[in-house]
Parts: sequence; C-alpha cells; structure tokens
Amino acid sequence: MEYCEMNDLKFTTAGEYQNDADYERHGGPYDRGSADSYYGRSFGPHYFAGSSYNTERVELKDMTVEEIVAYTKGYRENEESGNYKEW
Repeated sequence: MEYCEMNDLKFTTAGEYQNDADYERHGGPYDRGSADSYYGRSFGPHYFAGSSYNTERVELKDMTVEEIVAYTKGYRENEESGNYKEW
C-alpha cells in the first residue's frame, strides 16, 4: 500500500486517509520510523500513543497495516535521504 498526497490529507491506495497531523506527529509511526533510521537503530515498527517516551509504546503486534506502512515509509525515506546523526 502506498500513500499519495492530496492537499492536507494522505490517501492510501485502499482509499483510506490520515490527516497530516496524525501521520507525522511526534511519537507517531512515521516519526518513529524516521527517528530509528536517523539514530542508526534497526528497523522495528512501533510508535507511542502520545508523545515519545512519555506515553504507552505500541508494538508491532498491536499496530494496524496503515501504521506499519507509515513507520516503514518514515524509515525508508530517511534511509534514502542519508540523513543520519553524526556521533
């Protein structure tokens, strides 16, 4: 499933949508995928129910397909950009 952007919404090929605020929020699946790549962590889909590290961590087994896709997209986009933390 891939995302296509249209104004402020992202539509999946299945016709579902997410608001940008939910899709890219701090602690959300896309953000966590991007952060894992940036900090050199291995691929491991997860996200936080609210802000990172201050709320419940949602693990892969409890994620929806859309959330896994968002995490994967965040991880892949950062990998493709080569934007990594310099230690």
